[in-house]
Amino acid sequence: MAWLAVERHILIFHDRWISNRRRCFLLHYAPMIIIAAYILLYYVTQIFILPCQNTFDYTLPLCGAYPCFEYNTFFNKWEFIVHGMLPIILETFASISFVIRVQFQSRRLRRSPQWRKTRRLTIQLSLMSAINICLNIPSILISFAHFCGLPLQYGAQIQEYFIFFVYFITLLFPFVSLCQLPELRKRIKTKIFFLAPQHQRQISRVAPTLMRTQMPTVQ
Repeated sequence: MAWLAVERHILIFHDRWISNRRRCFLLHYAPMIIIAAYILLYYVTQIFILPCQNTFDYTLPLCGAYPCFEYNTFFNKWEFIVHGMLPIILETFASISFVIRVQFQSRRLRRSPQWRKTRRLTIQLSLMSAINICLNIPSILISFAHFCGLPLQYGAQIQEYFIFFVYFITLLFPFVSLCQLPELRKRIKTKIFFLAPQHQRQISRVAPTLMRTQMPTVQ
């Protein structure tokens, strides 16, 4: 998600950077391949190669199943800083700067023939980033407080609930994408919220009047 927040600057404001196949591969596909390969190699190494054994306590939430490699001080800090805190900070700054940039350059973007596509992409990516940041930042803040020296007993019970917020991200992302489809939005308004489009309400009001005025009178 952090790279997605950075990449949308390229997609919206610097689309010429990915105008040919080589640039598209270097700026679009290569970063995702590198990130996926790094994550795969890192966790395969930590889980299957490092000599440690997980212990489970079935009386605790998640069975107390923190990965055993996190008991190593270096890997614990690396996991929190590189995999937890830095992506959220990067995504937050990239998202805020993106919204500000869109506002300042909205006049120029509206002149573009692809303004509707750009607007839809902007809304979709902004909603996805907002969901990811809002559901991740409570747990990150508590972990950061513990990292800075706050005793572990403070905020431990609340963090148990915040950890499960992360699972809602993958469940909400499809709805964010689907809501950008205009036909689906119309169906949601009419079938779920019982809100008919304005032109349909006007037609339904005018049609009976026209029928009454056009009916022939029987002599």
